[in-house]
Amino acid sequence: MNPLFNTVLMIALLSCGASKSKNTVSNNASTTPMEKKSIHEFTVTDIDGNSYAFSALKGKKIMVVNTASRCGLTPQYKSLEAVYQTYKDSNSVIVGFPANNFMGQEPGSNAEIAAFCSKNYGVSFPMMAKISVKGNDMHPVYKFLTSMSENGLEDNDVKWNFQKYLLDENGYLIRVIDPSTQPDDPTILRWIASK
Repeated sequence: MNPLFNTVLMIALLSCGASKSKNTVSNNASTTPMEKKSIHEFTVTDIDGNSYAFSALKGKKIMVVNTASRCGLTPQYKSLEAVYQTYKDSNSVIVGFPANNFMGQEPGSNAEIAAFCSKNYGVSFPMMAKISVKGNDMHPVYKFLTSMSENGLEDNDVKWNFQKYLLDENGYLIRVIDPSTQPDDPTILRWIASK
């Protein structure tokens, strides 16, 4: 055989082998399942400036909702509070996150938001400090809620104020509920009441 041919053949075989090996590594990396996070890994600041550890909610179903005081959906505070009062003793909790991401509908300070919620709707469920739920300054809890690489369920966007996130007793995201769906919708109540 021609020595030049042998050299070219050897280079071609080595190239194919290297390419195959590279693809195998790449494929293995992409099929490695990512471990989803739990909301129990997060500690946030509540509306009064205190630390609030989601790990304290282990064993409870959680509904997380981004809220606003000047939105057409603001009256949902009333049904959120009613659902909270009905189910708070049966291992369920609602956690509100005021946010000013949609048309400036939550412009107030934490103190103003707390006063508004108490005076107008008697809110007693846990309310957190005002955060951002989208964009470059998105809070880490909402990065978790909206990113499949973190929540293990789906990528999603916060569409508007009062979008609801349902998390199971282990803190895993199981469903995203449209902002226009009322907190006392039968599908939500069935989920809360289910064992």
